Amino acid sequence: MKSPLLSLPGAVPAEGVDEGVAAHYGDLFREQRALAAGTGFVDLSHRGVVTVTGEDRLSWLHLLLTQHVSELPAGEATEALILSAHGHIEHALYLVDDGETVWAHIEPGTQDALVQYLESMKFFYRVEVADRTADFAVVHLPAGSIAEAPDGVVVRQTAYGRDLFLPRERLEEYAARTGPAAGLLAYEALRVEHHRPRLGFETDHRTIPHELGWIGSAVHLQKGCYRGQETVARVQNLGKPPRRLVFLHLDGSEVHLPPAGTGIRLADEGPDGRKIGFVTTSVRHHELGPVALALVKRNVPVDARLVAGDTAAAQEVVVEP
Repeated sequence: MKSPLLSLPGAVPAEGVDEGVAAHYGDLFREQRALAAGTGFVDLSHRGVVTVTGEDRLSWLHLLLTQHVSELPAGEATEALILSAHGHIEHALYLVDDGETVWAHIEPGTQDALVQYLESMKFFYRVEVADRTADFAVVHLPAGSIAEAPDGVVVRQTAYGRDLFLPRERLEEYAARTGPAAGLLAYEALRVEHHRPRLGFETDHRTIPHELGWIGSAVHLQKGCYRGQETVARVQNLGKPPRRLVFLHLDGSEVHLPPAGTGIRLADEGPDGRKIGFVTTSVRHHELGPVALALVKRNVPVDARLVAGDTAAAQEVVVEP
């Protein structure tokens, strides 16, 4: 869906999976500084919105998700994953229950597959699953924002800010009252700063939760069975994940950022060295300069000097080896 906020002055459309909202509104660093200061908002109206209603909604989702949600208090935000039978990440859900309905926002374009899976697992449970993407737009208010949420709007509050499930017809009106708008690039820069993984960016077809630090925040280790739990328990109790997420400080003298997928090697092995990882997301941060998230092999020394493509990089540990 194309956001009406792309008509705001200076709006430059995002590309790829984030197509439909603004990448920025003409001043990337100003927009980052505004979000960091707790002002403005981010249009995330391209994200999917799925709801689950019915008296069995929490106990039913508890059987399917990696998170403990059977007793989730109304208004308390959480996040959860859906795994394959082999423990690989298939969906990431950002959840809140309003006392009658579980609301989740998810990656753009993944709502059809998620709804199809949930529908296939209903059996005799008293639940109704709905794709509400056409009706509701996600709007993000940064941490520290004093902007008010409209009456009746479901709010998901976390340490990083508030996500509003706003009726789409109210998006332009709310934006006019809550500005200035910040683009997705500013939002992504702060996400990278906080080492927060994103499905489809930090994940591939074989990613398991341990590699990204999702144990705890999205995976509860003391809950009952769910698809993929055996892999989670085995890696947690008996081994280590094959890869780990790192935060990279990139050489600021380079003009271009290494794009996602850029190979990482050990600087000491020279230009022909073996590939030991790859960049997942790279951004320009208003204070930190060029930084990135990346996946590297677990046994890469934490003090090793790295090179991302042709760009020197120093790693900061996110997931312990």
